Amino acid sequence: MEVFNNRPGFCPSCGSILPPLQMKGNVVCFNCKQEFLPDVYIGEKTEFTIQFNTYDPTKIFSKAKRESRTADSDGPVVERKCPKCGHDKMSYATLQLRSADEGQTVFFTCLQCKYKESENS
Repeated sequence: MEVFNNRPGFCPSCGSILPPLQMKGNVVCFNCKQEFLPDVYIGEKTEFTIQFNTYDPTKIFSKAKRESRTADSDGPVVERKCPKCGHDKMSYATLQLRSADEGQTVFFTCLQCKYKESENS
């Protein structure tokens, strides 16, 4: 009696994950010790549809709004004083450069003079 639905890579008898497929021979379940042909890894054909966003010109900034936005910003803009020119806005980007248990590195770019600095958080 089959208790589980047959899913590729899972034992049809007990539902356990099957061992990796070898180059030759049958597949033996680690749990129930039953032996299966390699086609136990072949699932049903699955079809899916990828839907892309449609182009809607009414949702795009008008030319005036685009031009009023800060030019050449590499990311979000924050109020931060540039140590070089004194401008009060900088864009920033973050990266995880150090090990995972340490903070990320934040890179700031002045929107006026393009001065760059970094800060480890």
